[in-house]
Amino acid sequence: MENKKRIMSGMRPTGKLHLGHYLGVLKNWVNLQNEYDCYFSIADWHALTTKYNDTDLMKQNVRDVLLDWLCAGVDPEVSTIYLQSLVPQTASLHIYLSMITPQNWVERDPTLKDLAKIMKDKQENMSNLSYGLFGYPVLMTADILTFNAHLVPVGIDQVAHVELSRDIARRFNNIYKTDYFIEPQPKLTQVPLLKGLDGNKMGKSFNNDIKLADSAEITQKKIMSGITDRNRIRKDDKGNPNNCEVIYDYWKIFGNSEELACVCDGCQNATMGCAECKRKLAAKINEQLAPLREKRAELENDLDKVNDILHTGSKKAQIEAQKVLDGAVDVIKMYK
Repeated sequence: MENKKRIMSGMRPTGKLHLGHYLGVLKNWVNLQNEYDCYFSIADWHALTTKYNDTDLMKQNVRDVLLDWLCAGVDPEVSTIYLQSLVPQTASLHIYLSMITPQNWVERDPTLKDLAKIMKDKQENMSNLSYGLFGYPVLMTADILTFNAHLVPVGIDQVAHVELSRDIARRFNNIYKTDYFIEPQPKLTQVPLLKGLDGNKMGKSFNNDIKLADSAEITQKKIMSGITDRNRIRKDDKGNPNNCEVIYDYWKIFGNSEELACVCDGCQNATMGCAECKRKLAAKINEQLAPLREKRAELENDLDKVNDILHTGSKKAQIEAQKVLDGAVDVIKMYK
């Protein structure tokens, strides 16, 4: 690991993960873990920023996220998988970083701007935001700097978050006349656009997603509800794949060139109805997810092992985090 650049990334535990998470994040992590020294956090403190009063499912959500990571191929023998709240060094570093971060830097964060607009539309006051939510960009920076990560894998829409972390790292170095913290760089990832089955953004709250943990039967049922070409009413109507709002996009991700050609031909010449097309797609997706679901089922039958993986990874993360924190405290010249 000595010569490898370090990557840090994480997810809030909000429940079982769906295909969007798998294609957009997990497959990328699996590819990165053999090339980089990876730290992957289940960010339960971040979950509290908006769900502080709704924690009944927190433990289950943490477990579900971990199970989905493991079944997708994130390897605890290669990557460091940890629970954010089990690495208190991040909280300590967060305090130090919060002391040097100007308030207007936090206020310019795009997520907070979006939230402010939502609250304004609802005629609510920004003063109702919790201190934790308002300061989450600094906590996110602490997540990254706790391991002095070189790179943070993000989509293009998340680059602004990493830029703020770079600004805070640079300000720390300037104030204390050091080069201690690496200014983290965004590592752009090409995220396949996977709409929800209703054509909107895929999300658990919209009930339009396919979860990695869904059974084959549930997956098929969900796929059968997916939107196709709205102008194609009957099977003998000729359709246009380019007007297929959801299902053809799924085929482009999960099918090969031969299958795509077959689907296009069947649609355009009305030799394959939308129902048949969806059944074939469901079978294709189920085939690709079968190994993940089998592994998840095995892990669910050995939750002690799953728990050990998380605690072992968290202890490993603590050791490295303490090294970084000690160095930062020395730079600040705190009493020890």
